This record gives sequence, structure tokens and C-alpha cells, in this order.
Amino acid sequence: MVDWAAHVAEAELSASLPRRWAHSMGVARRAAGLRKVFGKKADLLVAAAMLHDVGYAPRLAATGFHPLDGARFLRDEHSADERLVRLVANHSFALLEAEERGLCEALEAEFPLLDEPLLVEALVYCDMTTTPDGAPTTAQERVAEIVDRYGPDSVVGRFIRRASPEIFAAVERVEAALAAQPR
Repeated sequence: MVDWAAHVAEAELSASLPRRWAHSMGVARRAAGLRKVFGKKADLLVAAAMLHDVGYAPRLAATGFHPLDGARFLRDEHSADERLVRLVANHSFALLEAEERGLCEALEAEFPLLDEPLLVEALVYCDMTTTPDGAPTTAQERVAEIVDRYGPDSVVGRFIRRASPEIFAAVERVEAALAAQPR
């Protein structure tokens, strides 16, 4: 699953959106660092991390909301694993951004949130602790960077400020689970 995800993400992002591709690879590296926490589910997490931003690819941007566009692409063109598709669709509290965009009903109906809270939060952790260039960062710095890049009054700026308490809490829970693992 991981090799397939890397191939698909690279094909869709590397040429058209090289910075987004670098971010996706960095998010996948973060996910690979959580293997001790997730065991057999680690490959699912790494694949979701690699594909979480595939919906930004210009040819896939049907609604302009990348979690929904990416999940539809994975489901419709690749018949991807349902859990993978639902993780991509709901990554980093996408439901809150969907509300801002008037796409909440579509997202919830097509891709219900996975009932595996720590796995869902792990993808938040990986995404929100990785810079746009793929380097590690703190969740606080990442949220600030997103607000700066999009502007505080943009859809993304409003969403990320609204989601930030949940993002920070999710990151803390994943870091606690990682710290609890034997070295």
C-alpha cells in the first residue's frame, strides 16, 4: 500500500506542485516514525500521509476543497482502501473547513470520519508538524505559517484558527502515545 501511495502521489504532485510533493513526503516520514505506536496500521497511516494532499493536483481540483477532491479521486479512479480514503477525506479536521466551504454534508455523507481516533489524530500530527517544504516544525509554528500564507480572513485562515485548539490537543495526544512506547 505504501509503495502504491508513493507512486500515485508522486505522479499527481511532483511535477505540477513540487512544494506540495515535498510536504507530502515529509508528512509520510513523520508517519513512518510512528510505526511503534501503530504496528500493523502503520502502513495505512504512511499511505494516508503520502496521499493526504493529492486533491491539490490541478487535474483533480473539482470542488477546490482538496480533502474531498483527493478522496473522490482515490475512490473513483483507484478503488482505494476505504479506510485510506476516509483518512484522506478527513485529514486535519477537514470537516471544520468543509463547514466554511458549504461542503460539510457532502464530506460527511461520502466519507464518514473513521472510528479510530488516535489514527485520525496521528495524521493531524504528521501534517501539522511538517512545513510546506517537508521539514519538521511545531504545530504552533505550522498554524501560524498557514494563517500568514492564506490570510486570517480567508476560508483557510478562519478554519485553521477555529481548528487550532483541536489540532494542538491531537498533537499532544499523539506525542504522549509516542513517548509511552518503549525505546
